[in-house]
Amino acid sequence: MIVFICGGSKSGKSSLAQNISKALSKDNPLYYVATMIPADAEDKEKIRLHIEDRADMGFETVECGTDIVTVLNTTDKNGTFMLDSVTALLTNEMYGDFENIGVDIKAAERCIKDIRQLAETVNNIVIVSDYIFSDAEIYDESTELFRKSLADIGNNIAIYADIVIEMNFGNATVHKGKDIYETIL
Repeated sequence: MIVFICGGSKSGKSSLAQNISKALSKDNPLYYVATMIPADAEDKEKIRLHIEDRADMGFETVECGTDIVTVLNTTDKNGTFMLDSVTALLTNEMYGDFENIGVDIKAAERCIKDIRQLAETVNNIVIVSDYIFSDAEIYDESTELFRKSLADIGNNIAIYADIVIEMNFGNATVHKGKDIYETIL
């Protein structure tokens, strides 16, 4: 089962993803694939709150900020994986070695390939991504490349996902797989 959840900041997407992951896991291992590499105190606080939120849910946290398929080296492929988030993964892949190479314009292609490989290998995966496309602001070239890259990744995942959900203000809109979604929760 492949579930894709996107939404704005603090929309409830991680909480929903946790609940779906837990429901899908049954007696199999439950992995939280944490992609954020904290850059400041705000990031560290966000991570702390996410850890606190899932404390009693049975997740084993696997930190993997880049090369997402490497989680397969230390996990049971029969488990349920929650990848949180595509946004942080792309950030790490695109800007991780910024001092040496600048913006990695191949990062989105790599993320698309690696996320698909992971999704096709594991029993269940719930993939979380931010939705950052609704404003009319025009940004600098690097930011626009990031937004386009994140959209490309999300569109690609939505094609092969069994369930696609958009979160807004704590409300889930199921765009694909509503009948399956209703049997899970």
